[in-house]
Amino acid sequence: MKTFLRIFFLLAFLGVFAWTLYFLYSKNEKKPIRYVTEQPFKATIINKTVATGKVIPRKEIEIKPQVSGIIDKLYVEPGDRVKAGDLIARIRIIPNMLNLNNAENRVRLAELNLKNAKREYDRNKQLFDEGVISTSSFQSVEISFENAQQELNAAKDNLEIIRKGATARSGKTANTLVRSTASGMVLDVPVEEGNSVIEANTFNEGTSIAMVADMEDMIFEGTVDESEVGKIRTGMILLMTIGAIEDQKFEAKLAYIAPKGVEENGAIQFEIRADMQLKDSVFVRANYSANADIVLDRRDSVLAIQEAWLQFDEEKPYVEVETGEQLFEKREVKTGLSDGIQIEVLSGLTPDVKIKNPNKTITE
Repeated sequence: MKTFLRIFFLLAFLGVFAWTLYFLYSKNEKKPIRYVTEQPFKATIINKTVATGKVIPRKEIEIKPQVSGIIDKLYVEPGDRVKAGDLIARIRIIPNMLNLNNAENRVRLAELNLKNAKREYDRNKQLFDEGVISTSSFQSVEISFENAQQELNAAKDNLEIIRKGATARSGKTANTLVRSTASGMVLDVPVEEGNSVIEANTFNEGTSIAMVADMEDMIFEGTVDESEVGKIRTGMILLMTIGAIEDQKFEAKLAYIAPKGVEENGAIQFEIRADMQLKDSVFVRANYSANADIVLDRRDSVLAIQEAWLQFDEEKPYVEVETGEQLFEKREVKTGLSDGIQIEVLSGLTPDVKIKNPNKTITE
C-alpha cells in the first residue's frame, strides 16, 4: 500500500511539473503579428493656419457733448437703433459763477455805453439836420452808436450762451441737445441721468455719452504668429468660427496685415483684419471671440492616405503594399499637400491597393 501511494504521488508531481513547463512555454511563445490593411481614398485636403481674435464693428463712434453740464435726460439705451441726427441726450448747463458774473457786468456796461452813445447820436443828429456839423463828423458819431448797439447784442448773446448753451436769436439750442453723428446700433451708454459731463477741448477728450456702430459692417481683428505671417497675403479667404454661435461658419476676406509685429508673451504677433460676410439669419454681437482658419493651400478630391501610414527610409517616404495574405512589399510614394492628418499621394499608389497600417495590429 505504501509503495502504491509513493508511486501515485510521484506520478502526480511529475504531471504537475510537466503541465507547468507546458504553460510557461505557451506563454512565452510569440504569436504571429497580423497588421490591419487600409486603402487609399479620395479627400479634400486643406492646409491652414489659425488666427485668434474677435469680431468688432468696422466703425464705432463715440458721441460726446458740445458743452459741459449735467445729463438732464437720456433718450437711448444699449441695443437701440438710431439714425444720424437722432436725439441721444439733453444737457443741463451749470454756468460757471465767475464767467456768469463777468457776462452780466459786460451787459450792464454795454447798456450804459449804449445810452451814452444814443444821447450823442440824438444831439449830433439835430445839429446835422440844422447844417451846423459836417457829414463826416456826424458819420463818426453814427458809427459809435451802431458799435454800442452791436456790443450790447454781443454781451447779451454771451450771457445767454453761458446760461443756456445757445442764443435765442440762433433759433435753436443744438449745443444742449446731443445727437447721434452716425446711423447704427447703440452699443453702450456709459453715463446715467444726473452725471456730470465735460465737452471735448484741447486739454480733455470729453465725456462719452454713447457708442454707436453699424452692426451690419463687421470685421475680424486678430493676430498671427511670425512663423505663419509670411505664408499669408491680402485677399485670402478665412473660415471663421465664433465661440458663442455653435454650428455656424462664417467667411471673411483678409484685408490687412500689419507691417510691424508686437511682442506678446515672448512671441512676435502680427495684427490682421478681415472683412466679414454676415448671414441674415444670425445676429453677431460686437467683441465676440473668434478663431479664423486661413486657407494657405487646398486640394479638392485627390487621392490621399493617412499620414500615419507613411514610413521613411533616409527621409524618403514609402508604404508597404500587401501582395498576399499578410505579405507586404515596400513601395516608394511621392506625396503632396498635407493637413497634418491626411496627405496627398501624387504617384506610387492606385485606389485599389491595400496598405499596411504599421500602427494597428489584429489581436488573435
